[in-house]
Amino acid sequence: MLLLMLLLMLLLLLLQLQLLLQQLLLLLLLLLLMLLLLLMLILLLLLMLLLLLLLLLLPLLLMLLLLMLLLLLLLILMLLLMLLALLLQLLLLLPQQLLLLLLLLLLLLLLLLMLLLLLLLLLLQLLLLLLLQQLLILLLLLLLPLLLILLLLLLLLLLMMLLLLLLLQLLLLLLLYYYFYYYYCNFYCCYCCCCYCCYCCCCCFSCC
Repeated sequence: MLLLMLLLMLLLLLLQLQLLLQQLLLLLLLLLLMLLLLLMLILLLLLMLLLLLLLLLLPLLLMLLLLMLLLLLLLILMLLLMLLALLLQLLLLLPQQLLLLLLLLLLLLLLLLMLLLLLLLLLLQLLLLLLLQQLLILLLLLLLPLLLILLLLLLLLLLMMLLLLLLLQLLLLLLLYYYFYYYYCNFYCCYCCCCYCCYCCCCCFSCC
């Protein structure tokens, strides 16, 4: 009866070991999936950082474009001044009414140029605001992968804790198995058989 009980206990221990091994395999698969997700999020974060760097470099390009626009405007103003000088030289040869009409036309042209300059300034302000909004959106998009990475790290820590607990259970079961198989069973077999029969117990090898 005692031998049967020992055999049953050994079978139960083996079943528990099998279940623990299955649980360990499942946990390892989950850990691998979590690691893959973490790598994907890290790659996404790197892409977001590259976009952010590009957008940070864009203001420099905008400054260069603004300088080029200012140079073009200065050249246009110089050409307009030269045209005004030529027109004044021509106006000196014309009657007074034509002079007044041409002066009005020149004033209208100057007003038109001022309006164009104001329009350009407004467009530049709009572009700057759009860039700032894009930067804010990118910062938010950068924060989201960081939060997801933190959550995944927490999940990985929890899974590692579960894995450690299962490993501890496995070690305990192995110790119990070792105790029953190599110590208690052999001792009981040698004590009951007095080393005369080797087949009295399936685990009794040392006494024979």
